[in-house]
Parts: sequence; C-alpha cells; structure tokens
Amino acid sequence: MKKIAALAAGFAVAALLVVQAADARGVRDSVRASANVVFVQTDGLAGNQVAVYDRADGGTLSLAGTYATGGLGGAATGAVVDKLASQGSLTYDPQDRLLFAVNAGSDTFSVFAVSGDTLTLQDVLPSGGQFPDSITVHGKFVYVLNAGGAGSVQGYRIDGNKLHAINGSNRTLGLGNANPPAFLASPGQIGFTPDGSRLIVTTKASTSSFVVFGVRPDGRLGDPVITASANPVPFGFTFDPVGRVVAAEAGGSVLTTYSLSADNTLSGAQSKPDGQAALCWVARVGSFYYVANAGSASVSGYTIDGNGSPGFVTPGGVVGSTEAGAIDLVGSSDGRFLYVQSGGTGNIDEFAVATDGTLTKIGIATGLAAGFEGIAAT
Repeated sequence: MKKIAALAAGFAVAALLVVQAADARGVRDSVRASANVVFVQTDGLAGNQVAVYDRADGGTLSLAGTYATGGLGGAATGAVVDKLASQGSLTYDPQDRLLFAVNAGSDTFSVFAVSGDTLTLQDVLPSGGQFPDSITVHGKFVYVLNAGGAGSVQGYRIDGNKLHAINGSNRTLGLGNANPPAFLASPGQIGFTPDGSRLIVTTKASTSSFVVFGVRPDGRLGDPVITASANPVPFGFTFDPVGRVVAAEAGGSVLTTYSLSADNTLSGAQSKPDGQAALCWVARVGSFYYVANAGSASVSGYTIDGNGSPGFVTPGGVVGSTEAGAIDLVGSSDGRFLYVQSGGTGNIDEFAVATDGTLTKIGIATGLAAGFEGIAAT
C-alpha cells in the first residue's frame, strides 16, 4: 500500500509539473502573440525583405529580425524617395495574424504568419497583374492593387494561413500606364471601407479619381463608380469614425474629407492644405490624422470635426520634422506612437503622440537602406 501511495503521489507531482509547464508555455505564447512590433518593407530590387522591430514601452524600436519575402522589390519610373509611390504596400491583419507584402518587381505578394516578433513565410502568390503596389484586408477577403499597365485589382480569400484566388475577382482599372508605371501616374492605394462593403482605389495623376467597387458577399466586385478628386493626384487615404474618406491629395498638398454615398460616389469635399510639399500619405492615430510631406521632410497633424471639416492640431499645421523624404507612416494600435519612413535615408522617425495630438520625437531607428517603402504595426 505504501508503494502504491508513493506511486500515486509521484504521478500527481508529475501531472502538476506538466500542467505548470503548459501554463508557462501558454503565458509565453500569449505574450509573444500580443507583442508590440513594427514591420518595415525594404523593397530591395535584388530581393525584397521585411524587417521586424520590437517596440519598447517608451516607443523606441530595436531590430528583432529580417525575413526574405521570396520576391523582388520594384521601382516606379521617376521615383526619388518613394520607389513604390504608394500607401499600404505592407499590411497587417490582426484577426488572422497575417502580414501581406507586395513584390512589385516580380508581380507577386507574400503571406507571412506572425507570432510576436517572428515571421514565417506561408506563401508567395501571383498578384494578378503588373507591379503590385498596395494590398488591403477585411475579414476573410484580401485585395491587391496592380499599378502597371492598365492597372487591376485581384481578390483572395483567407483559409487558415493560406490564400485562394477568388474566381472572377480580377478587374481592370482601364489606365494607360507603362510597366513599371511613372510614379505620379501609378495608382496610389487600395483599401476596404471600415464595414468591408466597398473597395476604393486612388488613381493619382492617371485620372485624379477615386474608383469605388461594391463588394459582394462572395468577395467579388460590382461595377466601378468613378468620382473625380477635389484636388489633383489623390494618393493615400484612411477613414474617420463615421466612415468618411480622409484623403491625401498631393496636388497642392491638401487633406480632403468626403462622404461616401449609397451609390458609391464621393461627395461633400472639404479640403485644407498644409502649406508643405508633397503631402501624399495619411494615417489615423486615435482621433488625429497625420500626413507625411515628402518634399518638406515634415509631418502635419489634423483633426476632423463632426461635420467632416479638417483643422490643424497646431496653428501652423506642422507637428514634427523628419529625415529626408518622409513617406509612408503608421500609428501604434494603442494610439501612443507614430512611425514615419524616411525614404531618402532608410531611417524610421519615432514620435510619441500627446493627448492634444502634438508629437514629441523620441528617436530614429537606423540600419536599413534608402529607398524602402511599406510600414505596418500591431
């Protein structure tokens, strides 16, 4: 009986150790899965990569690893600091913990599984066209924007860590660009509306328009509806809390808001220039909207009131200075930090976001080559 009791006690201890070890692994996995990281795409012409940075509690970044995408970066004709000349070339999906990166030089895009600050390449897929430069996700649907030639969009459905092309989803934009396209004429961004019911593309100087597609339940698209932009060269865009389109329009360096109507037209434009040069990229961080001014090496901060009218965070608009060639930018999901790529240097400018929307520069992450483009964050 003593031997049986001793064996039982031993089994109980062993079982407890197994449970404790499993709990510890679960805690570690949970911490890794919820890590605060920033992803940056190198867009290397000889081989595209994604650099992953850990974000410290104070907001500064440290390189955690670099991962090959399995494709090639690309360069739009005439581009100086922004080789892809787009917003959203690197997109994170928090629902499925997937990261999508375009490979403009090989007409593909890459799918990574994300675990904390570690990436695992899942697939490299055809983009359905030439020179993919932007990608977006909503729910289980992913659409990639092809900027070369006539331009097109191609849809995919997420199934686990794999993507499958949606039959009949490829739609032409009917543009007349070359491949690679000229940087001012290439489409600037593709993005789902917050409810996923519409898909929007900006054409930049090709037609200075917004192209809006309705999204069907199976992920396929309705007929395009085209609205001319209030100012030339509509580039990057985001949305305000009630679903207005908030667009960066490079011609005149203007931020413009639009209402999106049931018939997929944009109306009620309200614009405010920031007096800087090449306002092309815009990111919403909490209740503030920050734009990168490539020609002025600066960031301007905006607010948008309940009627959709843009205003400045500060009297002059500018809230921060950057390294040469401020391009794509992203805010942390908690709204505390803003990160801005400087395409002229390969550096990342790090800012803390105050409760009044002003920025404080907290550092510069260095080590990547000039000409990178594409940034995302958890």
